[in-house]
Amino acid sequence: MQRGQDPARALRRLDDQGIRGRVDLVGAEAPAREQARAPERERPLAEQWDELVGEFPPDWSDLYAEVKLDSSDFLQRGALLLAPVNPARHDGPTTLRFRAARLSGYGVAESMARRSLERLDREHITGRLRILQVLSATSHVATQGPVWRVGGRAV
Repeated sequence: MQRGQDPARALRRLDDQGIRGRVDLVGAEAPAREQARAPERERPLAEQWDELVGEFPPDWSDLYAEVKLDSSDFLQRGALLLAPVNPARHDGPTTLRFRAARLSGYGVAESMARRSLERLDREHITGRLRILQVLSATSHVATQGPVWRVGGRAV
């Protein structure tokens, strides 16, 4: 592989072309622990949710979130446990996205989103949670809420 190339991209391209193979780990180094707080992927997902939503203004109404699972081994069980949030695979094999609404509109209720993340935590399914979009004080007039466009598609 040439310097500066993304190894994950190269592996995705092989997968896309149906080329099978095996990858052997020839070495690894433990990361230096410089921060007092554990990295995001080691923190429980429900705790990540509480922290992120806790930073929102009290009138937040709609959000678009992403759970990036730490392993593809977690995908099937994780998607099943996240079924109440209606997850959609996006941007990679271990990335699931969903919408939530605080009071009304399209998306899972805030409490159900948290409970679904707790289910992942109970089964030791780890990952990182990101809030991609959030809106406050939206008014749903003859609609279920806002429409976000990602990659030319409505989500």
